Amino acid sequence: MNWDPVDAVLFDLDGVLTPTAEVHMRAWEVMFSRFLDSLDGPHEPYTEQDYFDHVDGKPRYEGVADFLASRAIELPQGDPSDAPDARTVCGLGNRKNALFNEVLAAEGITAYPGSLALVELLEGRGTAMAVVSSSKNAPEVLRTAGLADRFPVVVDGAVAAERGIAGKPEPDTFRYAAQRLGVDPSRCVVVEDAVSGVRAGAAGGFHTVIGVDRGVGADVLLGNGADVVVTDLAELV
Repeated sequence: MNWDPVDAVLFDLDGVLTPTAEVHMRAWEVMFSRFLDSLDGPHEPYTEQDYFDHVDGKPRYEGVADFLASRAIELPQGDPSDAPDARTVCGLGNRKNALFNEVLAAEGITAYPGSLALVELLEGRGTAMAVVSSSKNAPEVLRTAGLADRFPVVVDGAVAAERGIAGKPEPDTFRYAAQRLGVDPSRCVVVEDAVSGVRAGAAGGFHTVIGVDRGVGADVLLGNGADVVVTDLAELV
């Protein structure tokens, strides 16, 4: 990777910098499986493919709504203040978030070694960096992983909601991060592992979109707009 034309790198978090995608996957699986078990009548069970098809990289409530639609299950939207036991889209999203935080608090999280090596390389080059995540847990994940001081700009789900910025697969959160860093998108690299994030990068006029294949598949990432795909960010060091 030639970093000379690059002034900033915009990283997704879960599955790119930290293996929190695995924690998210477990939390989604437990939440949806318990919810489906509580319904009357037979329902197609939740699978790992549902995570990639309906949830991965999207804002939490949107992921809930997309999965429910895939099973033709209708629930009221509710409100973000809904309790985790509420039978609403927001309630299910909050239930998943509670499960995620329980696992994070109990097990902690450590950055991928290859991702940390790339971050250190970019720091040494003086390249600006930001985290752009759909998750509202991004600041806590960065703090737990010991990465918080490395990223002066974090555009997460909470920032997007507060400012009315469209989430992935729209490019708006990445473009807002570039603006915060004072760098033109054409001189920014986007690093993503989710289809929705790769689509966002491809739509934003960025210099390069790097896909990280943590299970989605290289062909899928390339087909949705990634310029190059790696299995570990150490390949770029």
